[in-house]
Amino acid sequence: MLPSSGVVSTLNWQWVWLTVACLLAGVLNAVAGGGSFLSFPAILSMGVLPVQANATNTVAIWPGQVTAIAAYRDDVRRNLREAWSMALAGLIGGTAGAAVLLNTPQQTFMRLVPWLLLGAALIFAASGPVTRWLARLNLSRLEKARAGHAHAARRLPLFFAIVVVSFYVGYFGAGAGFLYMTVLAFFGYQDIHSINALKVVSNTLANGVAFIIFVADGQVVWRYCLAAMIAAAIGGYSSASLARRVPQPVLRALVVAIGLGMAAWFFWKQ
Repeated sequence: MLPSSGVVSTLNWQWVWLTVACLLAGVLNAVAGGGSFLSFPAILSMGVLPVQANATNTVAIWPGQVTAIAAYRDDVRRNLREAWSMALAGLIGGTAGAAVLLNTPQQTFMRLVPWLLLGAALIFAASGPVTRWLARLNLSRLEKARAGHAHAARRLPLFFAIVVVSFYVGYFGAGAGFLYMTVLAFFGYQDIHSINALKVVSNTLANGVAFIIFVADGQVVWRYCLAAMIAAAIGGYSSASLARRVPQPVLRALVVAIGLGMAAWFFWKQ
């Protein structure tokens, strides 16, 4: 009886870790992004194969992204032509990324995991300086526009840049929200509400098509996915007061610390 009790206790603690990690991931996704730094390792710790853990994590966090489109529906309508282009780019890139993931051997993907986590953490670390640089760039553009030299967004290069980011979303995706915003601002978009709306459209479509591909291919471990989905939804819903009270730089630093810590853990485990 003692060995059996030990196994049950271990399994219970694994479920506690999965629930807490995904709850915190929902909070992070709602207030700063980077929830996958917690939810993906938590699902992986349940004994799920690496590719399936990534697919399960993608499906678990996607419903929260759908609600974001509803929140930005007015801004999406105001940028409807661009939204259609961003949606198509998201579909193309997300499909390609998901297909490549499913054709990546488990051991190869596991060797990539610490590098992917490290890269995503560095993306978050760069978000502050890059955001300030983009703000200065947009200020310069506004001054030129007042002088009669308007800067127009280059649609075709932007489209292919969004396809590349969406490929990353379909393959892994942590930190992609900031990448979308950086690309949109770099290519000439200045209104933060328009940037957020177009980011949400591309990100949701890229993850949505990956969602469909992973489910159709039987890659989702549903008993863990549903638990992660519910916990993340609760965390996201309860995060409103935290978002108002904690400064964004502190939240960003927390996300970076978690990402670097998880990357270090997986480097050590290899």
